[in-house]
Amino acid sequence: MFISGEVRRIVDERFRLTLPPDFVEGVADDEGTVIVAKEQAGCISLWRSDEWQKRLDSGVSLLRQKIDSGRMEGRWGDVQRLGRLLSTRHQQVTLAKRSRLLIPEGFRQFLGVESGQEVVIVGAAVCVEIWHTERWLDVLKSEMPEFGDLFKTLTE
Repeated sequence: MFISGEVRRIVDERFRLTLPPDFVEGVADDEGTVIVAKEQAGCISLWRSDEWQKRLDSGVSLLRQKIDSGRMEGRWGDVQRLGRLLSTRHQQVTLAKRSRLLIPEGFRQFLGVESGQEVVIVGAAVCVEIWHTERWLDVLKSEMPEFGDLFKTLTE
């Protein structure tokens, strides 16, 4: 499924927001379970749990192979840093009534929003992103001029 579109929502007093049904269909399983991940300051993303787990398992497996072969000697600080980032980057959540997301506490600060504030929910092809409104505008301003070249490169 190719997830696309852009909608605005207000984060309620309990840090919940309702996702559009087509976005939910793209990222939630039958029980409404999704992975919430920290992407960059001002942005969190939602992923299908099974897809996220495949990507995570693949990366961890590759890292284990490198450790076992001795190729990570002298890089233990980097391995620890990666472990810290992996262990705090994502969390599995279940959407209430299959469409309402409660933004987990550690993710609220990363997103940089308060209750009553507007966010932008964006379909990002393979996941759904939730953006702090001002950060989203900054990204659009910087990346939109490259759209034509990016589209051409990826579709050739």
